[in-house]
Amino acid sequence: MNFECIIYEKKDGIATITFNRPDRLNALGGTMTQELAMALEDANADDEVRVLVITGAGKGFCAGADLTTLGGTSKQVSKGLVTRSPSAGGIRSYTLQLQNFEKPIIAAVNGAAVGAGLSIALACDIRIASDKARFSQIFIRRGLVPDSGSTYFLPRIAGMERACEMVFTGDILDAEQAKEFCLVSRVVPHDELMNEVLKLAGKIAAGPPTAMKLAKRALYRGATNDLTSALEFEGYMQGVCFGTEDFKEGISAFLEKREPEFKGR
Repeated sequence: MNFECIIYEKKDGIATITFNRPDRLNALGGTMTQELAMALEDANADDEVRVLVITGAGKGFCAGADLTTLGGTSKQVSKGLVTRSPSAGGIRSYTLQLQNFEKPIIAAVNGAAVGAGLSIALACDIRIASDKARFSQIFIRRGLVPDSGSTYFLPRIAGMERACEMVFTGDILDAEQAKEFCLVSRVVPHDELMNEVLKLAGKIAAGPPTAMKLAKRALYRGATNDLTSALEFEGYMQGVCFGTEDFKEGISAFLEKREPEFKGR
């Protein structure tokens, strides 16, 4: 696939989506939202893709909505021509795609993750940050409320008190503060970011694909279920895994004291 505003690559079981508007700190504009949705659909459907990495070109991860495209919005709203964010439909679309993506997603946060850009990172399963990364729920400084799923993801990840602090102030957090707020799992030197992310992605890609998908589904389901329901769902998922060749390979590898070679069957 050839895209204008993203770079989409697949290699060794890892798909990588790179936001590619570096002159705008990868703000969501042009054809980016549509291209992101297309790439997510392709990666989710491709059995050879076992893990997805999302990052940004240049100095930014994603600076949120491109405000230069929203200049006339307030006037249009006052005239009744616009009743909601002009980008809301597209944002809802790919936010749901990220949330429902079957395979593990790693965000390699290389720079500013602001507004909807932070929402995209929060929708990923794992976030690793460069020491040059910055994070902000900037919406309030623009007279807006959080969107793109921020009101869903942020309290669940950072806790309600810290979510309120970020949303009400719009303050910018550096990478270490973001780690303190549980927005990222680790911070690495900027020049080592992609090496570290791809190392982790490669480790995940070497795992059993069916079990990986089901484990992800069970984790997110368990986060909103009671214990009894979680146990029942785990049992069902485990029954599916018992019927795979990868389960047999895992047991054989253990008994033979070698690394398993999972085939996705």
